[in-house]
Amino acid sequence: MGRKFIPSNFIVNFVKYAILSIATIFVLFPPFIIVINAFKSNEEYAKSGLFDLPHSFMNWDNFLVVLQVGRMGQAFVNIGIVIVMAVVCNVMLGTMMAYALGRYEFRLKKMVIGLYAVAVLIPSITTQVATFSIIKHLGLFNTYYAPVLLYSGTDLVQLFLYLQFIRNIPYEIDESAMLAGASLFRIYRAIIFPLLAPATATLVILKTIGIYNDMYTPYLYMPAQHLGVVSTTLMKFSGTHSAEWNSISAGILIVLIPTVVLYLFLQKYIFAGIMNGSIK
Repeated sequence: MGRKFIPSNFIVNFVKYAILSIATIFVLFPPFIIVINAFKSNEEYAKSGLFDLPHSFMNWDNFLVVLQVGRMGQAFVNIGIVIVMAVVCNVMLGTMMAYALGRYEFRLKKMVIGLYAVAVLIPSITTQVATFSIIKHLGLFNTYYAPVLLYSGTDLVQLFLYLQFIRNIPYEIDESAMLAGASLFRIYRAIIFPLLAPATATLVILKTIGIYNDMYTPYLYMPAQHLGVVSTTLMKFSGTHSAEWNSISAGILIVLIPTVVLYLFLQKYIFAGIMNGSIK
C-alpha cells in the first residue's frame, strides 16, 4: 500500500488556525479573569481560587462600591469635559495646520514637517520635567486645562492623514472661492473643513479612546480628588500593601463598557477613514 501524504494546504491551514486560536486565548484570558472576579464578595475572593467561578453572577455589591466610594459618576463627568474640550481644540488645530501645509508653499514648510517627525522620536517621558514646570507656571495644575492643553497638540499621524485628504481636494475650488471674494479663513471654514469630515470622524474616535484610557496625564496633572477620571478612580481601591481586586475588577468592567460599545459601533468609520486617507 502506498504511503498517504497530507496535503500541504491542510498543514498551512492547521498551523494558521492554531496560531489564531492561541492568540485568541491570550487576548480573552485577562477579560475572563476580570469578569469572574468582579462578581465575588470579599470573603469569596479570599477563599476561592483566581480561576474559580463566582457563586452568583447577580452579586452587584462590588459595582455599587465602585460607583459610590469611587465616585465613578463624577469621574465620567470629568473625563467627558476633558475629552470634549481637548478633541475640539485638537481637530481645529490639526485641520488648520494641515490646511496651511497642504495648500501653501513657504520657506520653512519642510522644516515644520521635519520637526513633527523629530518630535515622534523623542520619548515623552524625557520631557515631563520641563512640561510639568510649564504647566505649573501657567497656573493650570489641578485644572481641566492642563490635560486639555497637552492633548490638543497635533501629532504626526493626524497631520499626515489630514494632508492626504487635503491633497486630493482640487486647488481650483480655492481659486474659485478667492475670485468670489472669500478670505482664506472662509475657504478653510466653508470648503476645506467640511471635506475633511471622514478623516475628522476617524481621528475624533481614536483621540477619544486614547484620552479615555490614559491614566498618566490625569494622575500627574489633575491629582485633586474632585478631578479624578475613570482611569485614576480605580487607584482608590489599591494601597501600598494590599488591593481590593474584586472591586478593581468591577471598576474595570464599568470603565470598559463605553470603550467597547464605541469601538463596536464605530469601527467601520475608523477603518474607512484610515483606508480612504491612505488610498487618496
